Amino acid sequence: MTGKDHERHEHHEHGSELSDTQLRVRALETILTEKGYVEPAALDAIIEAYETRIGPHNGARVVARAWIDPAFKEALLKDATAAIGTLGVLGRVGDHLVAVENTERVHNMIVCTLCSCYPWEVLGLPPTWYKSAPYRSRAVIDPRGVLADFGLTLPATTEIRVWDSTAETRFLVLPMRPAGTEGLSEQALADLVTRDAMIGTGLARRPDQVKS
Repeated sequence: MTGKDHERHEHHEHGSELSDTQLRVRALETILTEKGYVEPAALDAIIEAYETRIGPHNGARVVARAWIDPAFKEALLKDATAAIGTLGVLGRVGDHLVAVENTERVHNMIVCTLCSCYPWEVLGLPPTWYKSAPYRSRAVIDPRGVLADFGLTLPATTEIRVWDSTAETRFLVLPMRPAGTEGLSEQALADLVTRDAMIGTGLARRPDQVKS
């Protein structure tokens, strides 16, 4: 047992602070390693990447920057792949990221009708419902009803546009900036941005909805 393995073992023995998902990941890691399917170092690199470099915190950074920097927002809407690259966030080779902006008149929502294509680098792992057949079919034929299921009721005058992701083209929703956030820092603004807001099934949070 290596030092790292021993550390993990001790972590489990003494009332781990890991979440249920993290515990399942660690259990799977152990099984795959013991069967010789993967190298522990490779798994550590993958896990570290998703914990620190890949995930919705990246998308939140992108949105917050767009809210406070008009030049970056313009670049993001013109070529999201290039724009997020300037922040050190890089997508997979061959992927093209498109940012679509929510306004008072237009609300955007992302779906992948054929499978579950998703911009992992900015949103992390896709939620289970995103991959489900009901969401993938109803988001196209009844987007307003789907949004209502998520607790989001929009005015009848708001146009809803549904963007269908592909293996080559992924989408990121740029949600509207909440009112009353003019004096907030970029990090405080990023804390208002949720994964669902960047998929389009939710809105960015108001400051009073964020736990201190």
